[in-house]
Amino acid sequence: MTTNMIANSIKETQEILWQQMRNSRLSFRSLSCGNNSLLLAYLPYLIDMVTLQQVLLPFLDRLPDEKITPDVLLGSLPVARVRKTIDYRQVSDFLVRGWIYLQIEGVDSGLLLFVANIPSRSLGEAQVEVQIFGPQVAFTEALETNLGILQSYLPTDMLSNVSITIGRRSKTNVEVCYMEELADPENVQTVVQRVRELDVDGLIDSGKLVQLIDDNTFSIFPQLIMTERPDYVSEALLEGKVIVFVEGSPFAIMGPSTFVDFFKSNEDLYIRWQMASFIRLLRFLALFVSLFFTAIYVAALTFHYEMIPSALLVSLVKSRSKVPFPPLFEALLLEMIIEFLREAGARLPFKVGQTMGIVGGIVIGQAAVAAGFTSNILIMIVALSALASFTFPSYMMSTAVRILRFPIILLAGIWGGFGIMLGASFLLIHILRQSSLGRPFFLPFFPFRLRDFKNSLIRVPFYNLGKRPALTRSPDNARLPDEAGKKRPIQ
Repeated sequence: MTTNMIANSIKETQEILWQQMRNSRLSFRSLSCGNNSLLLAYLPYLIDMVTLQQVLLPFLDRLPDEKITPDVLLGSLPVARVRKTIDYRQVSDFLVRGWIYLQIEGVDSGLLLFVANIPSRSLGEAQVEVQIFGPQVAFTEALETNLGILQSYLPTDMLSNVSITIGRRSKTNVEVCYMEELADPENVQTVVQRVRELDVDGLIDSGKLVQLIDDNTFSIFPQLIMTERPDYVSEALLEGKVIVFVEGSPFAIMGPSTFVDFFKSNEDLYIRWQMASFIRLLRFLALFVSLFFTAIYVAALTFHYEMIPSALLVSLVKSRSKVPFPPLFEALLLEMIIEFLREAGARLPFKVGQTMGIVGGIVIGQAAVAAGFTSNILIMIVALSALASFTFPSYMMSTAVRILRFPIILLAGIWGGFGIMLGASFLLIHILRQSSLGRPFFLPFFPFRLRDFKNSLIRVPFYNLGKRPALTRSPDNARLPDEAGKKRPIQ
């Protein structure tokens, strides 16, 4: 018998748990119920004390005088979940998750009772992915709550999950969720295998996990989407994607994902298809503006004066007449100021951050023009580029575009238009080489999938979206019956 096996003496069990837990808040309660001596062990700040005092203890007091065994109690205890255990290590793992350990004197096994009341915030609106139409509830840090929310959105027995514990010290619970008949088994196996193979000291948030399981950790582009919206996750599951929840994180991980997915919002499904298509095209235009607008200004003023219309050239010359710096240094200076303001506004309290961003931008902009550090035209261009980056639904993709602006501006300042084309070519080649859970990252452009264009750059009416995306390779490809995709007569 190994030292981890539970002893039949509750006194010895108490000593072993006390040494094993090393927690001064570990509480023990000894009970005498007829001819039975019982031991309860729990962490008081993780359990529901009302259930313990008003339900569990009165039940144990009413136990019969004859000798009882854990098997007798297993099906009669007034708690939702009960597990039998013979291992002290399992007892320790469950105690820190809000379970109560119950052992009977003279028995070398015990029962684990789920009476958890782990502190967590209540349901609220999404703070990062704000939308006007559609459901407003967001996930929380409680894993059980998030699974309950998801099941309420998809009340079906097709919703399956795989439970995994990772982290040598954190022992973090991770749930991999998918629709059994819709998800490709290869995608599910890829996610489960990558999560199970992780050997880390601890895991606190899904933001860390997504970096550990994506395909290319050296790429600046995110390859898996993180979202706090249950409706977005539900739609992804119906498309055949795989979802990962991490205990303690309000963000779920979705995959496989494409480059285009990072520019789509779930709110696009709740408005008319013409409006959704216009907004999506606007986001891709914003991508171009955010990446290249400032770089084009630098290249034009440094190498390509002949490309500027004469009327605009006069305004540019007047605006830059007092600026002592070359366009490259001027652009980089303003871009850095914008990044300082954006980061400071994000880190300050909400109301203070808003005020600082607005007032700071106005004051610094006017002072920079008055002091001759920059021109009015460049301030407008940089502000427009920064504003365009805020249109992206994904914060991770927005941050990647913000960073990529700087090397493209440098290339424009060194080689002009050729430098911009060189930077754009490298970006395109890099994106073409990426994958998400082994699937092509640049679908539907490469490989070319005409069918998936219906819900990429634009969104066509729902009756024309009868097939699931080719990316997920769903075993059940039909989202609508064949006859539903036929053109409906106009009334």
